[in-house]
Amino acid sequence: MTSTGLCPRPGVDADRLADLATAHAVFGCYLREVAGPDGDAVLRDGEARLRLRDTPLRCAVARLSPAGAHRYTGPVQRLTGGRWVDLDAGTLATLLAAELADRTGVTNDEFVGQVASSRAAVARLLADRPSHDPTPTGDPAIDAYVDSEQSLLYGHPHHPAPKWRTGDPDSWRAYAPELRTTFRLHWLAVPDDLLDEAGPFDELVAALDPPAVPAAHRALPVHPWQLTLVPPTDRRLRDLGPAGVPVRPTASVRTLYAPEADLFVKTSLHVRITNCLRKNARYELRGAPALTRLLAGVPLPGAVRLLAEPAYRTVATPGADEAYGTILRTGLRPHLRPGDTPLLAAALAARPLAVADPVGWWRAYARLLVPAVLRWWLVHGIVHEPHLQNVVVVLDARRRPIRMLLRDLEGVKLDTGRVDAWPDDVPVQVAYPPVDARRRVLYCLFVNHLAGLSGALADAHPGVEASLWRELREIVAEVAAELDDPPELRDLLDGAPLVAKANLLVRWHRDADRRAPYVSVPNPFGVPR
Repeated sequence: MTSTGLCPRPGVDADRLADLATAHAVFGCYLREVAGPDGDAVLRDGEARLRLRDTPLRCAVARLSPAGAHRYTGPVQRLTGGRWVDLDAGTLATLLAAELADRTGVTNDEFVGQVASSRAAVARLLADRPSHDPTPTGDPAIDAYVDSEQSLLYGHPHHPAPKWRTGDPDSWRAYAPELRTTFRLHWLAVPDDLLDEAGPFDELVAALDPPAVPAAHRALPVHPWQLTLVPPTDRRLRDLGPAGVPVRPTASVRTLYAPEADLFVKTSLHVRITNCLRKNARYELRGAPALTRLLAGVPLPGAVRLLAEPAYRTVATPGADEAYGTILRTGLRPHLRPGDTPLLAAALAARPLAVADPVGWWRAYARLLVPAVLRWWLVHGIVHEPHLQNVVVVLDARRRPIRMLLRDLEGVKLDTGRVDAWPDDVPVQVAYPPVDARRRVLYCLFVNHLAGLSGALADAHPGVEASLWRELREIVAEVAAELDDPPELRDLLDGAPLVAKANLLVRWHRDADRRAPYVSVPNPFGVPR
């Protein structure tokens, strides 16, 4: 959910919308991660106030979230000379950068520029996004799905620079999902003796209509942007150029969906997006088919499925292995029936979500997602990170949730406190100690995903949010009873705080995502009915 709920419309000033959205995200991050924990935030009378060293800040609150995922409205303001003055996003970022340097003892000369770059990217996306998909497939379900992947104009509402990307904007424009882009994969021919691969890669990649390769070579699809960033230096690799069926970039930018082949291609991309360089590390390549095999034997409810990643291929030389590593992920159509519509969960949460029966709709949604994720973790030690970009929801003809598809094995970890014997071929890098497993589930499931979605429902149906969390409490209590009351769920039901990933602080400290700190956020479950 964008913290502003801003929706672009014809004739609306894209620059102003981008500035408001950026200011709200920066303000909200600082409140959640710094001012709130330090006791320097007050929310009352329809506004949020922050105390800085030299001046207070304020912003109106359109919706106060019981889980701390508030929606802000109007400009962020600073008290100057006895009156409140509007701040643009750049000035706000500069003020908060000085405050963060003072509080943490750490300086960051990138931060203000990253916020400004993200703001400029949002403005450009708002201004340049085509009003309609220029290359529809003609399949209403698939077109709706592609549109949902390519609709996230504002990005993560609790990140200070959600649309910051390294590289010149002119270079990424052709590959931006938000601009409804379509392009073809670039292909390399790799000699057989330079291949590193696992799984039925050739069998799956045939659906992409790869180009012919010389004898004793295999075809390797690569993101065309990657070859401009990391051009091959090994003359044994042959450049076959762009070819094959059209692909559509998904919300992650580097994962591409081929509607004609119904196949996802997760490419390496040496671009920093939000926090991370988006490349496929060697252990992630090896881990995809190994985890696919492991998870195939672990039960999920009938209406919940995992999109498998059964194959990878790369070049078996240092540097090239991670630069050109490609993972194949299975598609959507086997999970669809006539009249179904698959949508990215993040797209549902990105704007007010009006439904005929919000509590009933939510109940159906949560009963699909929550028991599956909790049982995987608490029974089998499998931590899936079901944040809003890792879940595809299938709606029936009445637009009610009937099926759920979990994806992205990069986010799957094994809780070492619940796995007795380490599975064969699974890289040790996917191990999570119990404390990390717990906070990733609490954050991804309850704070990132369900707090965002409940906010979207509450924006369309004011006053409903408390009822949604009571319904969710009952679902968690049912799971707890079925699993003999595990302490992790008992603590949650007894009111233990939830946790949120501190995207502002990890960006400020320039740490890797795996070292991101977490902050406490309110537990909205309430009391039993």
